[in-house]
Order: sequence, then C-alpha cells, then structure tokens
Amino acid sequence: MREFIVEADGGSRGNPGPAGYGAVVCDAATGQTLAEVAEYLGVATNNVAEYRGLLAGLRAAHALDPTARVHVRMDSKLVIEQMSGRWKIKHPGMKPLAAEARSVFPPDRVTYEWIPREQNKHADRLANEAMDAGAKGWQWSPSESRAALDIPPAVPEPSGPPGDAAAGAAKARAALAEGRTAGQERPVAAPAEDDVEAEAVRQTETAAAAPRGEQRLPSTPGWSAAPDLGAPATLVLLRHGETPLTPQKRFSGSGGSDPSLSVAGREQAHRVAEALARRGTIQAIVASPLARTRETAGIVAARLNLDVTVEDGLRETDFGAWEGLTFGEVRERHPDDLNAWLADPEAHPTGGGESFAETATRIAATRDKLVAAHAGRTVLLVTHVTPIKTLIRLALGAPPESLFRMELSAASLSAVAYYADGNASVRLFNDTSHLRP
Repeated sequence: MREFIVEADGGSRGNPGPAGYGAVVCDAATGQTLAEVAEYLGVATNNVAEYRGLLAGLRAAHALDPTARVHVRMDSKLVIEQMSGRWKIKHPGMKPLAAEARSVFPPDRVTYEWIPREQNKHADRLANEAMDAGAKGWQWSPSESRAALDIPPAVPEPSGPPGDAAAGAAKARAALAEGRTAGQERPVAAPAEDDVEAEAVRQTETAAAAPRGEQRLPSTPGWSAAPDLGAPATLVLLRHGETPLTPQKRFSGSGGSDPSLSVAGREQAHRVAEALARRGTIQAIVASPLARTRETAGIVAARLNLDVTVEDGLRETDFGAWEGLTFGEVRERHPDDLNAWLADPEAHPTGGGESFAETATRIAATRDKLVAAHAGRTVLLVTHVTPIKTLIRLALGAPPESLFRMELSAASLSAVAYYADGNASVRLFNDTSHLRP
C-alpha cells in the first residue's frame, strides 16, 4: 500500500480577510513531490483557509491513489487536534469542512501530526502565492509556482549524462544568480497567526465561494520547472544485511569469500522488508549477484510478492589481496598501497582488484541502464557500500574522496530520483529507522 505525506496550510490577511490555501502531496518513501494545489478563497478566516487546504491536500492524494495511507502534517494546532478527535468542533461553520475532510479517506488510513511553521514552508508558500494571485485578480497557476524551492522557474538543461550533477549544478547556479539580479523574488506576506483556541473563532467563520484551485501532477523537483518531465525513475538503494564480517569491519568485496547473511543480517532484512511493505512504493527489485545481496533481496521480495532480477553491475568492488582483512591489517601489511588507494581513485588495491574509478565507470553504466529500463517507476536496488556511495556521489557531483566521508550502515536505505532532463535528486541517505525496535 502506498503512503503519502500531505502538508497543508492556509492564511488570511485580516482574519477575516483575503485568504488562500496551499497543499502538497509527497511520496512517504522518497520525499518526491507528487502534487501541489493552491486557491484564493476571497474573504475568509485563517481556520477556514486551513481546513480548505487540508481538504484540497486529501483530495489530491485520493486522486493519486484512493487506496493509499496518508499522514497529514500541518502547523495549525486547531485543525490537527480537531481532526484527531482530541478537541471538539463547536462552531457550525467548521463542522461541514471537517466532515468533508474525513470522508475523503477511511479514517483508519489517515493520521495527523502538528509541525512547527518552519517545517511547513512549502505549503505556506503555496498559500501566499494563491493570495498574491488573488490580490491581482489572477488565478493561481501551477506553471508559475516557485513554492517548492523558491527559485526562478527557467533553468537551462544540463549537458551531462543522467545523474552526473556537475554540469547541471553549474548552470543552475548561473540561472539563480541571473534571476536574483533581475529582481524575480516575489514578496511574501507575513504568516497569519494560528487561532489555537476554538473559542476565539466561534463568531468569525465565513468564507466566500471561489473556484477550486488548479492541481499539478506531478510537480517537478530539482533544478527544473518544466511541466512535462513526468515521474522520475527512483532508485531506492538498500545495503545488504550484516554478514559475519560486517561487525569486524573487514574488507568484503566481490573477490573474496562471498559470505551469506548472519542471523542479525537476516533479522535486518526482515525489518526492512516490513518497512518497505508499509510504504508500498517498490515496483521492482534488482540485486547484486553476491550471496549476501541475493539473500537480502529474496527476503524483501517474498514480503512484497515481487521477483528479483540479478544485475552483475551492482556487485561490490574487488578489493584484491585486502579481502577479509581489517583496515588496520591492511595498513600494517601494505602501507604504501593503502596510502596510494586513499589518495588516488585510479589506484588499485594490492594484488590487482578494482580501482574506485573503474567501479564508478561500471556503476554509472549500470545506473543508466536501469534508469532507462524503469522510467517513472520506483525500483529497489539491493547492493553494497561502494556502489551506493558511488551513486550518491555521482548524483551530487561530489569528488571521489567524498566516498570516505559517508557512513553507510548495514540494511540502510537511500534513494535517488532521476529525471528526464538528466538531473538527479538525492531523496534519502543511510536511513536505519526501520531497524529500531
């Protein structure tokens, strides 16, 4: 079952006064923005606008998948407490809005969470965009929205291959600088204060009728605002569970003993399988050919009722003569080779093995193959430390030495989304929350 996060907000410049709302729907697994809605309401109060934002967000999520689970996040204490059933809804003008919101999804599939205003900026900006448009007599348009990142909409396309960020980032920085120089920043009104106490709003709940706002499906994240890129290929990256070598921090690549999972590793695989099943977003599973990844993938696949495809390009680096040794043992036995390996991505481990540069070439080719084969889909890649770090490095346009500055735990989840314009967006890194009891 899919899981969405709905963030919503509303405001009134006067309370009551000119009002509007904004709402955004995100994929809970990847953080990808799936839909944005906003609307100018005419004259209304803060609370009416907030409820209208909630209702619009739930409807947008329902349009994406009526069977999904939804987690609502808002900075309105009043709405969250009332929709959670902890506060009574006393004003007659609020009751129909709350009832309509409860009817969009079955109540057992919607949860509510209060968040601070600074964590609800996306929806707040959408609401302010709608109010700005209404003040000018315009209708809010998704093609004009800059709420997601508050950046200028027109950015040159990158010239590099998919997932390599350097060219795209350089052009994006230039476009940002040009936009700011041209004075493209929009004025944003001060946020309206929440009416926490229900008593304070009993006599003021009125709202002018207005057409329903427009909806964007999907929104385009990253540096591009082109409306026709479509859904990205999202690679969810799962490092395999522990083997007997993992706690000892021994080199374990593709040229060694090919260990299977330990008891702890199998338990980790079952826990990540349950977490992925709750999210319900994985559509295919691809695994490295090594035993520990195939075993991890098999446990997840059995829970998700999916098949596993083996991809040789996802194998771990071959660490040559260092296989099975600890870092300290390598330092003691092969100090010159280790120093060279740490300093130069072209250097090989003792005895041949595979350099980081060679690994990156292999991983980039595998990435391009998988992105092309799974456009618009969410795919779980069950692989190893170096391939995952390399995919993250390439997506960020980071230098090779960044591989030594990332911590990647056993059975952790990371995610990168790849768009049709060649840009990549890192959505998650080293998430181990599913392993906690």
